Amino acid sequence: MADEETAEDFKYIVRIATTDLDGNRPIALALTGVKGIGVRVAEMLSDLIGVPRTEKIGNMSDEKVEELAALLEELGERVPVWALNRRADYWTGEDGQLVGAEVDLRRTDDINRLKMIRSYRGIRHETGAKKVRGQRTKSNGRKGLQVGVTRKAGKGGQAG
Repeated sequence: MADEETAEDFKYIVRIATTDLDGNRPIALALTGVKGIGVRVAEMLSDLIGVPRTEKIGNMSDEKVEELAALLEELGERVPVWALNRRADYWTGEDGQLVGAEVDLRRTDDINRLKMIRSYRGIRHETGAKKVRGQRTKSNGRKGLQVGVTRKAGKGGQAG
């Protein structure tokens, strides 16, 4: 294993989609460092370029890295629809895969659209509520270090 790392063409840092990836990690795990790529999509990518999932990403040739970067651009057409992270986009209606900073940009656009149309979720985002999608709030997600239920003095059977 030490001789693989000391090979003359071994890259300790591989840059894909504006993200630096550790060259010592296997391809399927290293690709999960790119925002918007999970384990399943990373395994699909390694299968599509024909590289074993367990091979270290630092051992890949420059041509394979470029092929992988190009594949990320056209990922929406190469993998099944169920594996994509942006299905039926609100504005275009198309299916696609968001990668890198595009994930954060689209997320803020979606939240701003919810705020603009004054939906329940948008209002919850606007007010800064921790629970946005209807989760329980009475017993979960409380702020601060307070544990248990506190009652105001003067209410109830005992006077404080």
